Amino acid sequence: MEQTKIKFSEKLGYGVGDMASNLIWTSAATFLTFFYTDIVGFSAAAVGTLLLIARFFDAFVDIGVGVLVDKTRSKHGKARPWLLWLAIPFGISGVLLFSAPDLGPTGSLIYAYVTYLLINIIYSGANVPYGVLNSLITQDPYERSLLNIFRMVMAIFGAVAVSTLTVPIVNGFGGGKHGWTMTFMIYGVLAAVLFLITFRTTKERVKPSIVQNVVPLRRSLKALFRNKYWALLVTFMMLSFIMSSVNTAVNIYYAQYILEDVNLMSVLSIISFIPMLIGLLLIAPIIKKFGKRNSAIIGLVITIVGALITMIDPTNLTIVIIASVTKSLGGVPLAATMFAMLADTVEYGEWKTGMRTEGLVYSAGSFGSKAGSGLGAAIVGWMLAFGGYVGGQEHISESARSSILFMYIYLPIIISALMVVILYFYKLDKQFPQIVKELEEAKNM
Repeated sequence: MEQTKIKFSEKLGYGVGDMASNLIWTSAATFLTFFYTDIVGFSAAAVGTLLLIARFFDAFVDIGVGVLVDKTRSKHGKARPWLLWLAIPFGISGVLLFSAPDLGPTGSLIYAYVTYLLINIIYSGANVPYGVLNSLITQDPYERSLLNIFRMVMAIFGAVAVSTLTVPIVNGFGGGKHGWTMTFMIYGVLAAVLFLITFRTTKERVKPSIVQNVVPLRRSLKALFRNKYWALLVTFMMLSFIMSSVNTAVNIYYAQYILEDVNLMSVLSIISFIPMLIGLLLIAPIIKKFGKRNSAIIGLVITIVGALITMIDPTNLTIVIIASVTKSLGGVPLAATMFAMLADTVEYGEWKTGMRTEGLVYSAGSFGSKAGSGLGAAIVGWMLAFGGYVGGQEHISESARSSILFMYIYLPIIISALMVVILYFYKLDKQFPQIVKELEEAKNM
């Protein structure tokens, strides 16, 4: 097995790529529903449908991007050049997303669809290769976990920054549509620069065990669906991103209508991210001892406990803080292992089928995350509409309040339990060393 030790500078350079993504992506997950309902004036139901349709459409774009990545042959490799090509377009698309020109009700909705589709497509073009890059930098499973930890730490820095600074920056620019657009001009520039840093500081090292020509899509897809662990991980990631998307989008509503102070939005964000950030800095030895799968199961159980704590008194800020810290700690093993587990399915697929298709594996994994995020965002819009929520009101109905409570407390419990069931059938951690050994032997023949 390749045991190349990755330098700190390369790990950090890889990690800042996810900070770039989160400057725009977390902003969209956290604020876009609120921006559309309370700033632009769309109905909650229309927003839910928009987010679902656009995200599911874009999920299929991921497959095409994955195929293109597998076919990419350049002096920079197969994944890195995509970061170079799309860094600036990604930043621009973030600005367009949070701009709302006065085009009338129909025109504004069309603009929202177009810009949301655009940023999803560009995000796919950058993020799928970014995910693939983990499996190309090294084949060592522990180094992959460390790369993923750097990725998640930097992602959290980005998420904390946008969650705590966005509203103050928007207000600093005078609020309203203008304030949001100016804020995302800043985020767009930073995101582009960070993606370019990732491109410059990383190196692709891993080569296929058997030199192969470009594999036809039909054969690649057939091989992909023979990869049982990939199928489990896609389902797992879909559920994870449903939960993450709901949790992120519902925070601002929970702060405003359950805790009755919208400014507590920043508090909820900080107490969700800081424990996870600290946990990620300490999680590596635990993963090394218990493995990725077992660590993730432990984390999901802790997440369920955190959600149960909230039930003691959902309106008590102290209880909510304790519960949020617990859930955040539970999310640490999941954040540290999920993409590393997906990387391991690349070797399993190569061992099982003789074909190494990192791009397709990651694009299909990204399909799960995109579909999950889209469904999660849609659930928030639909649940608010089901509860009779109307944006911009000082007080909401009891049914709307119940919808917010369900999404904040009970939905994470249900989803976490389903994810534990899926991981019960994931056995790749034990098989992986032997699989890599056999691939190395084939490479040396």
